[in-house]
Amino acid sequence: MPELTITPLGYAMGAAVTGLDLRRPLDDLTRRRLYDAWLKHVVLVFPGQPLTPEEHIAFSANFGALDDHDSQAPETLLEGHREILVVTNKHRLGKPSGTRNTGRNWHTDLSYTMRPAKGSLLLCQEKPPVGGDTMWANLTMAYETLSPKMQAILDGLEAVHDVTLVKGIGARDPAIVQAMKQRNPAVVHPMVRVHPDTGRKSLLAGERVSHILGFSEEESTALLDFLNAHATAPEFVYRHRWSVGDIVLWDNRCTCHVALPDFDQTQPRLMLRCSLQGESVGRLAEAAPAATREQMIQTVASLS
Repeated sequence: MPELTITPLGYAMGAAVTGLDLRRPLDDLTRRRLYDAWLKHVVLVFPGQPLTPEEHIAFSANFGALDDHDSQAPETLLEGHREILVVTNKHRLGKPSGTRNTGRNWHTDLSYTMRPAKGSLLLCQEKPPVGGDTMWANLTMAYETLSPKMQAILDGLEAVHDVTLVKGIGARDPAIVQAMKQRNPAVVHPMVRVHPDTGRKSLLAGERVSHILGFSEEESTALLDFLNAHATAPEFVYRHRWSVGDIVLWDNRCTCHVALPDFDQTQPRLMLRCSLQGESVGRLAEAAPAATREQMIQTVASLS
């Protein structure tokens, strides 16, 4: 059997892992080596791994407990294997897939729940001839390159994550969207997280954040726009060009990512994702949105 080899793929993150047959159980030493490589490289690519659903689930479980996907629409899960989310533009159950546009804006998986995913493992089963890439941004590097004064401001802030900001959600069946909202009310998360394994801080940024608590709408929008632009700068990004049989593992605790629509939408794309259950770190958001500038002016005037 070839020797396990880990080859860096990018400056910000990313490494290819070869010399393993993921259809076979991992021994403790290999499991430890892969986990350490995951912490170091953040995104691991395992090429040439044509896994069955059972093998996909078994391999994913080496990195933590699997999420049961209660936050997702049941029809988006693989029949008989609810641990696997089906991300595809192919028709399912005779209807357009509810995940055909999944991941089209920068996000951290399941951040609109109280348990953002620890990690994700995405397997490519079908892909268009060109395109369909995915990009990840290293949110630890993004945080650590901010000025100390900006870091100090962000360390004490919280923001609201909202499932309705999933790009393209409005094009889905209204009944399914309403059920998804009921399963996933808006939640509050800190804007800066401490990684439980490395101890390093990272942003919790992305385009599914509606507003920052305690800020006016204008202040919140300006700061979120800056942070998202900063976090997704090219020097912090790894872009993966998929091949059939690739399985990619990434750390949701310190990244956000986007699935690019850079392909012929008439060509099939089929991806299967296991999610690792994260820690319960959020709380339900209050119904009130961020205050507008006019509301704040009126409040100050009433106190004068």
